[in-house]
Amino acid sequence: MSELNIVLVEPEIPQNTGNIARTCAVTGARLHIVKPMGFTPTDKHLKRSGLDYWNYLDLTYYENLEDFFEKTKGGTYYYFSKKAPQKYTDIAYPDKCYIVFGKETKGLPEDLLFHNPDTTVRIPMIDGARCLNLSSAAAVAAYEVLRQWDFPELVNDGRLKEYDWKAVNES
Repeated sequence: MSELNIVLVEPEIPQNTGNIARTCAVTGARLHIVKPMGFTPTDKHLKRSGLDYWNYLDLTYYENLEDFFEKTKGGTYYYFSKKAPQKYTDIAYPDKCYIVFGKETKGLPEDLLFHNPDTTVRIPMIDGARCLNLSSAAAVAAYEVLRQWDFPELVNDGRLKEYDWKAVNES
């Protein structure tokens, strides 16, 4: 069984975290949240944006970045930032990797990025754009990793309620 880990460092907006939690739930990714957070785990906006997917979520909290790195020692980390030197699609992501995102207002600490140039990546955007929404960026990144892994353990074929796709292909 493949394992994808999504890490939020000091998230500030509960709706973003809730949306990311839902992305984790539907993809089977594990969610790691590094404190402090700009909201509480009982925030109604967090719960509402995650809908009824909370029971599918594998969630771990950490007191700070040092605590996270200590408890995940030996992991392979990819840092997402608009300041990165390479595109997120330039990387071959290994199983059990951690894709790491910073807080909405400041991103990840620059010293962390600077000391990890080979694993710091960006999602391309137009010049002058501030950034992509955190929950959108996490979904883009998660699905790129899962695409490279051929979407393990995910349902890869859709079904209609009233029609059979096989009938279309046979006619």
